[in-house]
Amino acid sequence: MKKITFLLCLVSFFGWAQVQTVTYNATPASFDETQSVTLTINGSSVNEAAWGITGNALYLWSWSYDLNDTNSIDCPTNGSWENSSETNKFTYNAANDTYTKTIVPTTFYNRTGIGKIGLLVKAKNANGDKKSQDIYLEVGTFQITASNPAQGSTTIVNAGSILPITASSSLAANWVLKVNGVNVATTNGTTTFSHNYTMNTDAAFELTATEPASGTVLSKTYAAITTPVVQAQALPAGMRQGINYNAADATKATLVLYAPLKSYVHVLGSFNNWQLSNAYLMKKDTANPDLYWMEITGFTPGTDYTFQYRTNDGIKTADPYSTLILSPYDDPYITAATYPNVPVYPAGQSFDVSVLKTNQAAYNWQVSNFIRPSKEKLVIYELLIRDFNSQKTWTSLSAQIEYFKNLKINAIEIMPVMEFEGNNSWGYNTAFHLALDKAYGTADSMKQFIDLCHENGIAVILDVALNHVYGRSPLVRMWMNDPDGDGFGDPTAQNPYCNVVATHSYSVGSDLNHQSAATQYYVQRTIEHWMNEFKIDGFRWDLTKGFTQNCTNNEACTNNYNADRVAVLKQYADIQWAIDPNFYIIFEHLGIGGSATEETEWANYRVNEGKGIMLWGKTTDPYNQNSMGYASNSNFNSMDFENRGFTAPRLVGYAESHDEERLMFKNLQYGNASTTAPVYNVRTLTTALNRMKAIGAVLLTIPGPKMIWQFGELGYDHSINECENGTINNDCRTSPKPIPFENGYSSNPDRMAIYNSWAAINALRQNNPVFDSPTFTITSGNLLPRIEISNAALAADQLKNVIVLANFDLTSKTVNTNFPITGTWYNLLDNTTISSTVTTVTLQPGEYKIYGNQAAVLGNEQFIAQPAISLYPNPASASFYLTKAVNQVSLYTIQGQLAKEYKGNFEARHAFSFDDVAQGLYLVKVTDADNNVATLKIVKQ
Repeated sequence: MKKITFLLCLVSFFGWAQVQTVTYNATPASFDETQSVTLTINGSSVNEAAWGITGNALYLWSWSYDLNDTNSIDCPTNGSWENSSETNKFTYNAANDTYTKTIVPTTFYNRTGIGKIGLLVKAKNANGDKKSQDIYLEVGTFQITASNPAQGSTTIVNAGSILPITASSSLAANWVLKVNGVNVATTNGTTTFSHNYTMNTDAAFELTATEPASGTVLSKTYAAITTPVVQAQALPAGMRQGINYNAADATKATLVLYAPLKSYVHVLGSFNNWQLSNAYLMKKDTANPDLYWMEITGFTPGTDYTFQYRTNDGIKTADPYSTLILSPYDDPYITAATYPNVPVYPAGQSFDVSVLKTNQAAYNWQVSNFIRPSKEKLVIYELLIRDFNSQKTWTSLSAQIEYFKNLKINAIEIMPVMEFEGNNSWGYNTAFHLALDKAYGTADSMKQFIDLCHENGIAVILDVALNHVYGRSPLVRMWMNDPDGDGFGDPTAQNPYCNVVATHSYSVGSDLNHQSAATQYYVQRTIEHWMNEFKIDGFRWDLTKGFTQNCTNNEACTNNYNADRVAVLKQYADIQWAIDPNFYIIFEHLGIGGSATEETEWANYRVNEGKGIMLWGKTTDPYNQNSMGYASNSNFNSMDFENRGFTAPRLVGYAESHDEERLMFKNLQYGNASTTAPVYNVRTLTTALNRMKAIGAVLLTIPGPKMIWQFGELGYDHSINECENGTINNDCRTSPKPIPFENGYSSNPDRMAIYNSWAAINALRQNNPVFDSPTFTITSGNLLPRIEISNAALAADQLKNVIVLANFDLTSKTVNTNFPITGTWYNLLDNTTISSTVTTVTLQPGEYKIYGNQAAVLGNEQFIAQPAISLYPNPASASFYLTKAVNQVSLYTIQGQLAKEYKGNFEARHAFSFDDVAQGLYLVKVTDADNNVATLKIVKQ
């Protein structure tokens, strides 16, 4: 795949795909740094609407280089990427549809000695890559061009052969060629230079040209080395592919690269000034000649070094097993607030580079004895960090731990966070599976989040896309077709990891061949890294239908039983359970036909050991039919794992996921309405929100693992296809979405009533073993669903029978109770009673009841349908606010030290100033007039 790629279904549209190619000219074409030059952009080459441009507001973003085309400095009037300075706004000329900007380089860039300028055209806020291609203009009427070799290049030449050196200049010049610092050729008063140099050893060239009239001196540098001879030597014991640190000597590291069909590989890096040199030629392993390796010495412990590999065909790539990647495409737009002290991308390089750092400090885990919830009890909260809060970081997510804790979920599933292309993405366009993407923060901040979740009884599951890789991955780039020479392309038939054509019908990115030993090793290393280094509790495997080699362009085949897919995914499951016997494994297979048979085989795999692979159980449409008030297709009996042939509850049932339209959006757009008085209209916001409480009742009470998509508990009603400008378009499926905490959701009683109801139901199922029972029935399809749960293993004086009733019709309905045990029954959410002799109850539209034969254990909290206390904004810089009246607020550091205290009668939304405390994460202990205490977290910016 090329740099600009699209992922549809698991449909993705990545914001950085909005780059446009514009046409332009400079007048005059040749100009000195003190001379005025006008840049003209052809308006017909710009699609302003694609960038959301109004009023022809385009801006110049620019930078300059010195006379040697190095030392790049941004234009001082650029402004910020999100907010260009008005000084750099283009002038629009309607008569000829052009944009112009006139500058004098020395004034505009506030420097002298300028050899080249770079520029691009952008929207005022260019997030989402609302920009043009990079444009470069040479500065100065006297210019030289290196024809062969190219400026900054290193050429590999056979020993004893001739290397032609040619160059030209815009004005007559005096030329001097130096090799390894020694003059070897001169030519005076000409506009061309030519010399044939005989290569006998590695050579560093410098060609200078002096313009006699002005005395201006320009130079070009390049290098050449002789064709290398690779040494065969056994790979040292214990070395694996990637970066191997030496535990006994922090000045050393050994690099190992799998590179079949490559005749030699060099290492380039900050430790050798990025120079191609045979002193950094990798050796070949004697046992496996496809493995190249090199021990490098002289590192300063704790210092960041950057490097790439360069193969004999000129491809430069980062290490595929890197855990930290620097990207020239993404890193310029990552702020220090998101990722403090990010290593600097090496100047003058291209493509992704790896970071090597010896003697790294290990994270100090605070929780070492976390006991995971059983699979049967899981209530998983799926979220996308990018859309959860405005800060979009692990730290800001940690600050909201009370939100998750109070919802009573016990697992969080994070959409992919491995190094993906761009900074604005769902994450399924992964390029480096072992590297954490910097868009959300540091590795330590992720570990702090996991630690905090474990401290609060919450497991963390990572979504991983190992069906494919994207174009920046070394797994693609080392064996690719590159017809346009930009360094990106599609896999060749020689690629040991990737298929040339996807072998299933749901292709995205470059399809991985999971029958390849190379791919299997890569997957195993990915598994080991995240399990061991980050202490995660489970993987959700994306698009497992793609793990077959049998079904090129054949959907029927893809959805049939494929033995190779079954076998390799069991193999991967065994690897995970060998590391951690209680690890959660979840497949997104969505089986139909033969692939449903695969799901059954996986669910029952090693289940007698307490294992078994969990499967995503999409039931969006039936639940949405209920919430909208339509009986057709409203049967959700498939939520019963036994109906799928599973021998244990291994179905992760859900009504919403990241891939599905939001229930509330469809409620408001397409909900049913009664035609007679009293009118009951699902499209009314309050009505639609009220019905979502009942959705939680008939979803979350069903035994077995369940999943909630973020903000379903607040009745999120923005479409999955909503664009950033508020319109709805399929191309905006993965565009950023409005954040509820910034749109009044948490202060809306009707929305918080859903949150509190679902929290109560989650607490009910977690605190009462009847919900662990595999014995239950679901009756649905008529808008009056009924769920019956029984647990014969419990005693008669325990809660052992539960009945859930709901009315999704548009009018009140009388439904049978059919209590199976005589005596007193309890409404489990408030423990009010009802006699078993009551044979019917009347449910209002949208109402539900959860009955049990004994009172329920609800835990210490009281669940009432009123807004819970919340804190905003978070993070905050000067003040924060609370949504309820309080009497005392105490601010503690994360280490427990009192930082600030407020006492008095504070109304809701009182401004609590804390601009006098240091930046960091704080605990906010809040006490109201009734002495109820809540503890929240806040990040001080």
